[in-house]
Amino acid sequence: MQKNHFILLSAASVLLLTSCSGKLGALSADNFTVTPNPLETQVGKVPATVNGTFPEKYMKKKAVVTVTPELRYADGQVARGQGTTFQGEKVQGNDQTILYQVGGRYTMKTSFDYLNCNKADMYLTFDAKVGKKQVEVPAVKVAEGIIATSELYKNTLKSAQAAVAPDAFQRINAQKQEANIKFLIQQATLRQSELKNNSVQEFVKLLEQINNDREGLNLKDVEVSAYASPDGGYDLNDKLAAQRQQATEKYVQQQLKKAKLTDASVDAKYTAEDWDGFQELVKASNIQDKDVILRVLSMYKDPQEREQQIKNISSAFRELADGILPQLRRSRMIINYETVGRSDEQIQQQLKADPKQLSVEEMLYAATLVDSKNAKEDIYKATSEVYPNDARAYNNIASMEYAAGNLDAAQKYIEQAQKANGSLPEAAANLGLIALCKGDIQRAENYIAKATGANGLAEVLGNLNLAKGNYAQAEQDFKDVYSNSAALAQILNKNYASAAVTLKYVKNPDATTDYLKSILAARMGNTSEAAEALRAAIAKDASYAKYAANDLELLKVAK
Repeated sequence: MQKNHFILLSAASVLLLTSCSGKLGALSADNFTVTPNPLETQVGKVPATVNGTFPEKYMKKKAVVTVTPELRYADGQVARGQGTTFQGEKVQGNDQTILYQVGGRYTMKTSFDYLNCNKADMYLTFDAKVGKKQVEVPAVKVAEGIIATSELYKNTLKSAQAAVAPDAFQRINAQKQEANIKFLIQQATLRQSELKNNSVQEFVKLLEQINNDREGLNLKDVEVSAYASPDGGYDLNDKLAAQRQQATEKYVQQQLKKAKLTDASVDAKYTAEDWDGFQELVKASNIQDKDVILRVLSMYKDPQEREQQIKNISSAFRELADGILPQLRRSRMIINYETVGRSDEQIQQQLKADPKQLSVEEMLYAATLVDSKNAKEDIYKATSEVYPNDARAYNNIASMEYAAGNLDAAQKYIEQAQKANGSLPEAAANLGLIALCKGDIQRAENYIAKATGANGLAEVLGNLNLAKGNYAQAEQDFKDVYSNSAALAQILNKNYASAAVTLKYVKNPDATTDYLKSILAARMGNTSEAAEALRAAIAKDASYAKYAANDLELLKVAK
């Protein structure tokens, strides 16, 4: 029927063209092709490309015609695009010239503001003159309806996961403590003065502490490394380093026995000539000829040749003998142990008894042990009271307020977080999400640019790119996310198989989840499945009934 209407218009235009040489006839929809048709929204706009044709003998030689696209909404609103002017071949001007005998083709791009109504028709209007005389050319409808699926990002944002600042709690932490013993030149005797130095005393003290606190401390092993300085012959140094290892290992075994830690393993080894340690100490020193010494070390690999070349630098060798070599006549003892924190049950019990006895990391971790949203929020609030200078608790309360749709409350908590720590990346990310919900994409982008390193940043970026119309990038951002937003990005990219999987595994499906299932099924031609999903969406949120009635995606489903 529409086609017949267009044919009648075309016939009428021919009659008008032949009836009066001083007038311009009507144009029909046959003279125009609009892409896309139906129109589609993108980032709050309705873009379109018009390919038009002026027929032969249409454009009078003195005619000037301005073509202006309009989007006329069913509720009476009108959005206008930028007009384009064409001129006949005898008109002096800079606009595109259309020849009278052959006519002409043209392409114009336009974009309208989307006014939240899917019932709209696109028209082309004409402001025409032949010479100085105004000529009426009727408007032509060239496209009908708007597909506004991309605008559903405003709905999917409601269930987006705000950035939660993570705890740094680790129940078991690997630790080590080191002690050093120095020896006199060419000796392997443990001197009492060395055994009384601070590092050795702390070594002994830690072994006792590990024995007394078996639940909180766990001994893994003890390492012993002994060294000889690289001066002197290799055979002598090899024997000397071995003796130093034996003496130190014996001392360690004695201390383990005293601390009742006899089950601990001891890994002992020695290095005959400590050239690596020598090089490190020289680099860190202020020896006048240290660059020359370092160059010798790099040029000569044979130990004896190295030693002889360094001895040739007589002034430097004296400094080495006094300041560097004595530090290399040593043994090193390392305790490898673990600190064992409270168990999950102990943390929860302590939280009830007296949360002030918990560290901030333990309190933030405790919130991850409960499923109830109210219980989780209570823990975060308690954390903010016990540790008011830690921004993470405020931010995480904000994330929960966001999930509940309380954007103003979320904003206030984020402001508190920023007072505690103005550079918390999760707070910046969440401000970006709130700005997106309020329709301010530019402000959202500015906030999210400051969120580098935020936990959950990929999902936040996905929502930003979805709002900006960067659907391919959004889908990439959402690659490990199962959410309404991720599914919408896949649908807009026509990646329907992936969208189906994503929608299946959305953790907390809501009305928007079902509505997206309906659109997906409709696009894939599964009308009955689409109708079932739509009914489920409306059952959860009645507003989707009215929305679906005007949604071209569901034209065959919502009837």
